[in-house]
Amino acid sequence: MLPAAPFCAGLRLRLAFRRSPGGHQGGAPHRKAGPRAPGQAQRMFPSLCGTCTVLLVLVALAMVAMADQEEMHCDLVGDQSKESKREQALLKKLEPLSNMSFDSNVSSSPEEKYTYKFRVCREVNSSLSQSGLVQINLKDQKHTVVGRINETQVFSGSDWIMLIYKGGDSYGSHCHGEKRKAMIMISCNRKTLSSGFTLLSEEREKEQECLYLFEMDSSLACPPEDSHLSVGSILLITFASLVAVYIIGGFLYQRLVVGAKGMEQFPHFTFWQDLGNLMADGCDFICRSKPQNAPAAYRGVGDDQLGEESEERDDHLLPM
Repeated sequence: MLPAAPFCAGLRLRLAFRRSPGGHQGGAPHRKAGPRAPGQAQRMFPSLCGTCTVLLVLVALAMVAMADQEEMHCDLVGDQSKESKREQALLKKLEPLSNMSFDSNVSSSPEEKYTYKFRVCREVNSSLSQSGLVQINLKDQKHTVVGRINETQVFSGSDWIMLIYKGGDSYGSHCHGEKRKAMIMISCNRKTLSSGFTLLSEEREKEQECLYLFEMDSSLACPPEDSHLSVGSILLITFASLVAVYIIGGFLYQRLVVGAKGMEQFPHFTFWQDLGNLMADGCDFICRSKPQNAPAAYRGVGDDQLGEESEERDDHLLPM
């Protein structure tokens, strides 16, 4: 891509040549142009240069976008035509993590201090081809590729996803010099999108199948939450919503359209009042065990209930 300043300078020279008396082509007589206002050409050149600069910026942005599209992605082990649909679905599920970078610092001894850098289906370092997980020795800044994204495997369980990068740099004196392999266990944690990237262990004392085992938490590994609402709960919520709409809508209609005041603003107030009275009468009729005309269990002691006393009630006590 040409720098903006030289490109615009060349364009100015070309335009100046075309406008000069000797700049015509084919030997045709050149008609003398009329006098120009001072500074007219000078005002034209900055505008042309600004247009060129804008075009060059747009071209640069387009090139950056194309570079982003060409960024490396995970390539599953095996022929592309025979890749597992389940593995492809799991990789698509992990796509929200692809724009993140994860670091973990490990110190096994004062002389062995490492930093592990990990990305999901993206290169950690473009200078390290296909590097999905890289080990950095903090002592000498040596970079070692633990796993590459072009040899990816992935599988899952009920609440976890296992991402495997194979094809890392070969071991030196361990594991018969086989290539390194990284296994990242992504466990379910609904409270975070990604956290807790740590190294669990490094198995390098075996003769073969050595590996680095990492773990991290992510809500992407969680199964879909089942709805805990029963049919009755759904019906109850629907009924409550309809009642709320009826009351609020009826109240607004009675107040704004009819012009009702007080309790009359309640929709169908007379109907509900009569219904309440009927229900009260029915409850009184069904729930009371004694007849309504039965005498009371006790009487008052008022003078009106004592009646008149007989004058001869003590006559039998008098002497003859």
